[in-house]
Amino acid sequence: MISRIDLRGDALPEGTALRDLLPRAEFDVAAALEKVRPICEDVHHRGDAALIDFAERFDGVRLDQVRVPAAALTRALEELDPAVRAALEESIRRARIVHRAQRRDTHTTQVVPGGAVTEKWVPVQRVGLYAPGGRSVYPSSVIMNVVPAQEAGVESVALASPAQAEFNGLPHPTILAACALLGVDEVYAAGGATAVAMFAYGTESCAPADMVTGPGNIWVAAAKRYFTGKIGIDAEAGPTEIAVLADDTADPVHVASDLISQAEHDPLAAAVLVTDSVELADAVEKELEPQIAATRHVDDRIVPALSGKQSAIVLVDGVDEGLRVVDAYGAEHLEIQTADAAAVADRVRNAGAIFIGPWAPVSLGDYAAGSNHVLPTGGCACHSSGLSVQSFLRGIHIVDYTKDALAEVAHHVVTLAEAEDLPAHGAAIKARFGGAEQWARGWKVPEGK
Repeated sequence: MISRIDLRGDALPEGTALRDLLPRAEFDVAAALEKVRPICEDVHHRGDAALIDFAERFDGVRLDQVRVPAAALTRALEELDPAVRAALEESIRRARIVHRAQRRDTHTTQVVPGGAVTEKWVPVQRVGLYAPGGRSVYPSSVIMNVVPAQEAGVESVALASPAQAEFNGLPHPTILAACALLGVDEVYAAGGATAVAMFAYGTESCAPADMVTGPGNIWVAAAKRYFTGKIGIDAEAGPTEIAVLADDTADPVHVASDLISQAEHDPLAAAVLVTDSVELADAVEKELEPQIAATRHVDDRIVPALSGKQSAIVLVDGVDEGLRVVDAYGAEHLEIQTADAAAVADRVRNAGAIFIGPWAPVSLGDYAAGSNHVLPTGGCACHSSGLSVQSFLRGIHIVDYTKDALAEVAHHVVTLAEAEDLPAHGAAIKARFGGAEQWARGWKVPEGK
């Protein structure tokens, strides 16, 4: 069912040559971009009317309005299964603990006497958050987006999730209940590229946002690319990924179950095992069959995902080589199931999130570890981070210099301005100390400086 890639024996190549040997899903955002362009522009020109038409076209339901009534949020929370409510509340509690610790404080650095630079952190004013609603319902993604935005101090938080014909055009009631638990009362029945366009341009019922975050399908990713530069985005999320770096100490039952857990998201989901143990590889393959037979979503998700080109068992000569492979891969989720797993994990450079040992599976991080599950995919963990409080903050430098402090460094500024052939930059300094004529006569740093 799952293919093998044997990288044993020869020296591993470097950089992109190694990455090219590893499995990856095809995810052509550029092609999708051309298809979402007219959708986004229709929302721009027709506003709510376009959103209603697209909900009928894509979601099979005709809406009376795009914004979810407050009564629907209240009702969804009242009717929520008590066990699900308790689980959501615990997930929220743990996420707040972790994300509250990410807050940034204003800091002033005294560069020289009389010269200081202060960095203050300012949240974006308004964000539009997206919670998918396709093959599965994701109230956990509501938590993972809303909590860091709230902890960052974002003033205005709105959320969109696709309309569901089964629920009379409202988003899934568990999504609405999660919003109610978090105090988010501005919710829209809009999905895919239409939701991103709604937040980017604004409509009659929805004010434009400064930033859009949240996972989604290829149409969401393409719409984010389309609006890059107009609004801030978190990332162009691709299909979900798990990589497991394991040796002969790993339990094949655990490894197989974790590969399956990601494969059930989507037929393009990637499940990669990197190991130096052929015995473990064999045991995992053998274990996959009974576990798959005992679960759901087999034919439409799990089997296509595990048998696709994006999934594989990668054989390496040792843990050191395995580390090179997982760093080249840059997985969204990386599990370390080896001897001395914490020490091995400490050596990893590229991963969205790292899960150490047998008792920290990716499923824990998806729901209740306190970490965020909105993570970079497609190898972007080599240069990008997951969603956090920092995602919603902007660092602003405030420069405060006295006359004497400027005088001390003025000649350096003028020299560099002239070296870059930008004389007006230097003139802006000279004007403060008697102008160009006095400077030409031999301006000097004030005595004692």
